[in-house]
Amino acid sequence: MYLVDYLRSHRVWFKTLLHPPASSAAKLARSLHVPGRAVAKTVLVKAGGDYVLTVLPATSRIDMNRLAAALRQEPGAVRLATAEEVTRFFPNCEPGAIPPFGRLYGIATVLDAGLADQFEIVFGANTRHEGVRMRFADYEAVEAPLRASFADPIAVRSAPSDRRRRAG
Repeated sequence: MYLVDYLRSHRVWFKTLLHPPASSAAKLARSLHVPGRAVAKTVLVKAGGDYVLTVLPATSRIDMNRLAAALRQEPGAVRLATAEEVTRFFPNCEPGAIPPFGRLYGIATVLDAGLADQFEIVFGANTRHEGVRMRFADYEAVEAPLRASFADPIAVRSAPSDRRRRAG
């Protein structure tokens, strides 16, 4: 079942968004002129013997130790999935366009609490040129993810200073 059909079957409001190809959640945010904190980034991890789809703001990165604790795993027992593993679980998705619905693919989903304060979220929808906008409450009702706090904001690097030294 494809994402749009899945969402329609749950009778929730959503809007499909066509945009220039975006290979990451951060590029999707820029392309659609949406704040990165409202864009859901997905990352497949292996936790012990299971795979888990993590969902976090595009402006954040996973703290693997906190994720391991949330999943009740030893710190070293959680790792990022390989490209081959991602392809195996998401065969109908282009890289960088995995929707935040692990349930659709038969795997558990864990959601970072950082997305919960958004009224609407935006995410990739199987291809690099399609996105979806939907209400966060509807997303959470359809997916029923485990909610945890496992992500940290990505530090924004400031531009190099333009000050010039005066000779003197």
